[in-house]
Order: sequence, then C-alpha cells, then structure tokens
Amino acid sequence: MKGFGVHTSMWTMSWDAEGAARAIAAAKASGMDFIEIALLDPASTDAVLGRRLLDEAGLPSVCSLGLPDSVWASVNPDGAVDFLKLAIEKAAGLGAEALTGVTYGGIGERTGLPPTQAELDNVARALTRAAAIAREHGLAFGIEPVNRYETHLINTAAQSVAMIERIGAENMFLHLDTYHMNIEEKGAGNGIIAARAHLRYIHLSESDRGTPGEGTCDWDEIFATLAAIDFRGGLAMESFINMPPEIAHGLSVWRPVARDAETVIGRGLPFLRGKAEQYGLI
Repeated sequence: MKGFGVHTSMWTMSWDAEGAARAIAAAKASGMDFIEIALLDPASTDAVLGRRLLDEAGLPSVCSLGLPDSVWASVNPDGAVDFLKLAIEKAAGLGAEALTGVTYGGIGERTGLPPTQAELDNVARALTRAAAIAREHGLAFGIEPVNRYETHLINTAAQSVAMIERIGAENMFLHLDTYHMNIEEKGAGNGIIAARAHLRYIHLSESDRGTPGEGTCDWDEIFATLAAIDFRGGLAMESFINMPPEIAHGLSVWRPVARDAETVIGRGLPFLRGKAEQYGLI
C-alpha cells in the first residue's frame, strides 16, 4: 500500500462488471497508483473478473467495508468472522494487498451508550480470528476509527492502537481518515502521532466529505505530520459522490457534498497531490 490512490465511491459503490470497469478505467486515467474497492457485498463480487480487469490495467488494489447490522462484531462475533472470511477470500481473489475499513462493526452502529467491556471483548475475538484468516491469505488487515455519529466503538487513533495491541497480530494495521480525525482528534497531528507505530494507510477526505481543499481540514498539519513520522503507506482520496440510500443513511449524507466526480477529481486531486509532493510523501 504505497503511493496515491482513490476510493471507488468516486464512481461506483457496486463492484459488478460495469462498476468495476468504470472505476478501474477512471482511476487509471487519473494516474492513480492503486484503487480502493468498496467490498460491501462480498457474496456478489466477481473476483475473477475484477482480478483480470485490475491486472490488465496494472492497478494494485485494497478492499474496504463495514459490517452489515446482522453481523456486527460487538453482538455477533461469529457472524462477523463468517462475513469477514468471505470478504477476505474475495479480496485475495482480486489480488488485493489488504482488507480494511470498519471491519469491527457497522457504519451507523450506536447503542446510545459508551462501548461495554463485553462489546469490546466480542470485537477483539472477531478481529483476532479475522486477522489470522487474512494472514493465511497473505493479506494485511486494517481497522479504521470513525466518528461518534457512525459508531460508538472505536473513534480515535488511540482506541485503535489499544485494540491492535490487544490482539497482537503482525498483519494488523491502523487506517486513519482525515474526515473522522477532524471531528474526533485533538488536532490531526496528534492523531497521526498516536497512530504512527501501526499506521499504514490514510483516507484523505475533506471536512464535509466533498472536494479536498475546500473545507476546514488542516492539510498542512496533516501532511507535515505524516512527513515527520516518515509515513510511507497508502494515501487514498475519498469523497462520497454516488451513495446508495443504505450507505448514505449510515454516513448521514443528506445532500450533495460536491457538484460531481469531475469537480472532485479536477480540483481536489491536484490539491492533494500538490500537498503530498510539497511534503515529500510522493
């Protein structure tokens, strides 16, 4: 997971033949080093076709997801493991380097209370088994802290570090997201420093999930701190343009956050690339 990439939400949230072909062609045309595939429905994913299209484009990949509510790890760890096992097998079939995201729970999972010890124990149990399965398939396995409105379980870099170190799997890593950090961390730099021992991947997402450079994220602080810790992992631009209703509900996206994908790519991508180059990250 190195260089500059993009989340497929820019073009599609369905990894079917049409969506895969469109996203891969667009990412390649944009000069991306890799693509992040939203693996929301592993059972319907045609890994053989996806692998062929990725290989033809010479485009490495990473997969990401959140758990459906029926298999939230906090209450159904066995179901979570079964779901993650299939996702890991599909990611491996696609030739992906990693499976990451909200692998510990659902996008929109909240009880109205802080996480209980029983919930965290269930999450740790599920992630321990899933990380071992990922290792058997040669995959890295990540967890992404997300903001308090999307989960009550893991919101900060420090909480993620605690979970990763509790599990102790060598192939586990921390995946940060600047949108969530803008809400939860006491400064993005502090979050990056807290994560640095395990940080291998970061979503570059604006404060409103729209066009990078047109919100309130402190991009100089973000890139300067990444440079200071000698970050050499994946930098993935993420902006939500094409959201199916069930995903938009979990993310609380109720209005367009940018005019269209062309606007985000045309303005946001050069901005982020410029910052990454300025701070010697690419």
